[in-house]
Amino acid sequence: MIRKDMPIRVGLLTEEPLCKEGFLVILEDKPGDGSVRFSPVFGSFDELLSESTLLYLVVDLNLIPQKLETVYTIRRRRPDMRLIVIGLDGDDKLIIDLIQAGVRACLDQTADQQTLRKAIEEVVIGTIWAPRRLLTHLIDKLMIVPDDSPAVPHPHLTDRERQVLELILTACPNHEIARRLEIEESTVQGHVGRLLRKMGAENRLGLLISASNPALLEVAGNTERRHGERRQSDRRVYKAYSTPHVTDE
Repeated sequence: MIRKDMPIRVGLLTEEPLCKEGFLVILEDKPGDGSVRFSPVFGSFDELLSESTLLYLVVDLNLIPQKLETVYTIRRRRPDMRLIVIGLDGDDKLIIDLIQAGVRACLDQTADQQTLRKAIEEVVIGTIWAPRRLLTHLIDKLMIVPDDSPAVPHPHLTDRERQVLELILTACPNHEIARRLEIEESTVQGHVGRLLRKMGAENRLGLLISASNPALLEVAGNTERRHGERRQSDRRVYKAYSTPHVTDE
């Protein structure tokens, strides 16, 4: 349950002063409009990840070439932290990879302040913020079992169940799903129940996790062979966020 009388702490990982100023404007309190209140938190890479009570982090990937690598590093250290990334350039494959890596919201460089705040609010309530066409592609991708993989039971979704799942991923409640699909709300509840059973989830948040974060830590590194690679990767990411970026602008 989100308490609107208690501000939610949201961290910002960036080296851009202008980005920090804009972040303060985005999260400033708006008394009387019923908005969720946020409290911005700034710090270095290590400082933000070391704050155990900080559960939401906006990551500016604009100046970081190893974008996916950076997310894996954060997720290994703080798997409980919900990530919102900004600074993408319309690379659909990268966005899908980031969502599969555990990112809850992906925004490109042209996102305005209102869009970023809305994305943060959606992540706080437990959903994913991404273009719908990519969510559809992501579901298709997750339903495919590689030919060389062991036989593992995987859910077969009907067309209607896939439509319902797509709308769940965009934070639609049952009555809104019913309105959009022009069906009864009780029918939506039946589809949601079957999705929960098929995907082995206990609730709607479980569906979000099942559809967006498959075997994250296993992918990030499940063998001893990759330990050295991860340590080197962590050092590169730390250096990227520890070295001042000089600009003429």
